[in-house]
Parts: sequence; C-alpha cells; structure tokens
Amino acid sequence: MTGGSDGPLLTLEPLIEAVREGVEVAGWRLSGLQKTTSHEFEGRWEGESTRSAYLFFHLPDGWESVSVDAYLDETSRGLQGNLALVLAARPLGELGDPTAALALMGAAAAEILPTGHTTPLSLRVRLPRPDADPRRSDVEVRFKLHIPGTAIEAGPRAVAALASTTLRAYETLVSHPRIAHLLRLG
Repeated sequence: MTGGSDGPLLTLEPLIEAVREGVEVAGWRLSGLQKTTSHEFEGRWEGESTRSAYLFFHLPDGWESVSVDAYLDETSRGLQGNLALVLAARPLGELGDPTAALALMGAAAAEILPTGHTTPLSLRVRLPRPDADPRRSDVEVRFKLHIPGTAIEAGPRAVAALASTTLRAYETLVSHPRIAHLLRLG
C-alpha cells in the first residue's frame, strides 16, 4: 500500500490519494475526479472555505449499472469523507414494496459491510416526468461507509486499507442472494 507517511492526513490531496490507492488495489478504476472550493454561503460559513473532491470509480469488465463514488471534504474542522456503492435497481413496479426492499438490503449490508463504521443506506426513486407511470420509476440504491476520523488520524495506509476492504465488501454485497434479484445488473 501507500508509501507515504504514517502520520495523520491533514489536507485533501493526500486523502484523495489514499482513497484512490485503496480503491484501485481492489481492482476498480478511476472514471472521474472533480474538485471544488467553496467560500462562505450567505454568511453560514462566514470567513471559512471548504475544499471538496468527488471521485468516481468503475469496475473494468464489471457491471455497467454499478459504480462507486467517493466524497471527500476538507473544512476548518478537518477532513471527512465517505465511499458510496451506487446501484441501479429494478424499476419500482418490479422492485415491489420499498420497505421490504430496504429491509433486505439493510440486512445484507449489516452482514457484509465492515463493522464498527457508520454505513447508511438510501433508496432513491425518480419519476422521469409527472405524467409517467410510477411503476416505471427509476430506482437507485446507495450503500455508504463514512470514513472515520480514526482512520484519517492513523494516516494514508489506514485509509487505503479501509477503502480496499470496503470495495471488496461492496462486490460481495452486489452478489448477495438477498439483493441480487432486486438489482438491474448489466
């Protein structure tokens, strides 16, 4: 893994490199990278700035409807970030009861994702236009893992190792029998 310092990560760029290295060690490839800087917003962050990075990954020769996004943020309060597995699910009419689908996905996530971390799950439903059939609504599933401050404090090797472990868990999650039939894998 990373040959950098074992000291804490203090700025955005080394965090980007550590996450990228861990994800790429797991076999995923960078699809895109976007960096932004924000300066105060209507007085809310007065005198502060935030630097953020969005990284997008795909699995070569993998599923077309599966990707991984990383959101990393540097503020005056320090660094934070998350890794999200993004999946296209079957249309709402085929998915069935969203409550049951979320319960199945939550149970699979609890079984597979690294323990001791914050791992929210979201189900997004999009109606393409107001007069469209709701049963044909697009459904997106996001499994997230928040990168804990302890990993950032431990340094690039810890972050890279967590990213790699998380990506391998995400691959297992996609193939999990409880949820594979809910997904639109391509």
